[in-house]
Amino acid sequence: MFGTSGIRGPVGEDVTAALALDVGRALGVETERVVVGRDPRESGKLLSDALTAGLRESGTDVVDLALAATPTVARSVGWQSADAGVAITASHNPAPDNGIKLWQPSGQAFDAAGRERITERVRDGVVDLAAWDGIGTLTAADGRQRHAETIAGAVAGAGLADDPPAVAVDLGNGAGGVTVDALQRLGCAVETLNAQPDGSFPGRPSEPTAENCASLSALVAETDARLGIAHDGDADRLRAATADGTFVSGDELLAVFAREAASAGESVAVPVDTSLAVADYLAEVDVDVTYTPVGDVYVAEQASEPGVAFGGEPSGAWIWPSETLCPDGPLAACKLVALDARRSLADRVADVPDYPIERDSIAVDDKYAVMERLADSITAEYDDVQTLDGVRVDLGDAWFLVRASGTQPLVRITAEARDEARAAEAFEIARDAVATARD
Repeated sequence: MFGTSGIRGPVGEDVTAALALDVGRALGVETERVVVGRDPRESGKLLSDALTAGLRESGTDVVDLALAATPTVARSVGWQSADAGVAITASHNPAPDNGIKLWQPSGQAFDAAGRERITERVRDGVVDLAAWDGIGTLTAADGRQRHAETIAGAVAGAGLADDPPAVAVDLGNGAGGVTVDALQRLGCAVETLNAQPDGSFPGRPSEPTAENCASLSALVAETDARLGIAHDGDADRLRAATADGTFVSGDELLAVFAREAASAGESVAVPVDTSLAVADYLAEVDVDVTYTPVGDVYVAEQASEPGVAFGGEPSGAWIWPSETLCPDGPLAACKLVALDARRSLADRVADVPDYPIERDSIAVDDKYAVMERLADSITAEYDDVQTLDGVRVDLGDAWFLVRASGTQPLVRITAEARDEARAAEAFEIARDAVATARD
C-alpha cells in the first residue's frame, strides 16, 4: 500500500475516500492528536475530510492546517505536541494523482515499520472506534507563519541584512507560499510565478525540472533577480536557477548545499544514483558521502545518524538534520539565498566537477528475476558492490547502477566516469550484464 513516498496514485483508482478513512482509523489506533494538511489538489479536501473522520471516530483529536506545504505539516507535528502528522499530497506527481504521507514528531516520515503497522491494520480491518461521547475534536491552526519565522530565523545574520537580493520564485501553483513569506521577512524583493494555488497546475507541471521551469529561467535572466527558485506542488522540493537564468542540475545543487553544511570529518547522505562529482567535490574538504536507497525517506533515516551533517537528493529534496528531518523546500530557499549573498550560486556551481553520464532503460519480462540474477553475477565478479537499491558497482574511476523501475517492466542503467570514454565503457559493462541476466 505504501511506497517510500507514502501512498500515491490516481484518485478514484488507487487513492479513494474509503482508503483515506481506513488510514485515519488505522492511525487513530496509536495516536491521541494528529496534524493534517493538504496541497491544492481538488481531491485534497475530500481525502482530508475522510481521513479526519477516521481519526476523530477513533477518539483522536485533529489539528487542521488546511492548505499547507508538506514541510509545514511535518514541522507542525512537534509544534502542536501531536503524535503524528498527515500530508494529503502527491508532491510532484501530475494533477490526477493524490496521496497520503505520514510524519513523526521528529519531522521524519514514517519509517518502514510504521508504514507496515498502518498497512496491516487497514488490511485486517483493525479499528478502535470511540463511544459517541469520546469522538476526537477538530481545531484549525495556521502553521505557515510559524514556519516562515522559523526558517527566516535559521539564516538571519548570514550576510543578508546589508544587501538582501531580489529573488524570483516559481511556486508551480502549489502550497509553497511560505517561501515568499520567509524571503520577504529577510528583506528580499520577491517576484512570483504561478503563485495562485491550483491543483490542476495550469502554469506548469508540478515537478520542477529545467524543462518545466523555462519561464522561471527566462524571468531571472531578464530581470535584476539574483536567483530563481522553484518548488513542486507541496514544496518539499526545491530547484534553482542562477542570475543568468541557467538552471542548476540537482547534483550541482546537492554538492553546493552539502559543502556548506558539512565540516571536515563529517559525512552527507545521498542516494546511490548521485553523481561522482559530488563525492569528488566534497572529498576536497575531507567530507565523505554515505549512500542510501533512492528516496528521501532513506536519506532522512541516514541523516539522523551521528556525524551526518546533511542529506539530499538530486531530485530536489534537501535535509538539514539539525533543523528538521523533513525535506524542506522553503528552508532550502532561505539557505540558498544566504549562500548566494556571500558568494554567487553561479560561482559556487562553477567549482563543481562536470562528468559525463549515460542512462538508458531496457525492457524485461520479469524485472525482479533479472535483478536477482544480476546481483548474483555482479557480486561474484566485482569487489566494491552495493545492493542498497539495485546493484551499484564502484570501479574506482567510474561507477554504474542497475535498478528495477518502480512502475514499469524496465531495468534502468546509469553509468558515470570522469571522462567520456570511460563512462561509455562502464555503461557497456552494465548493459552487457543486464543482457546476460535477461537471457
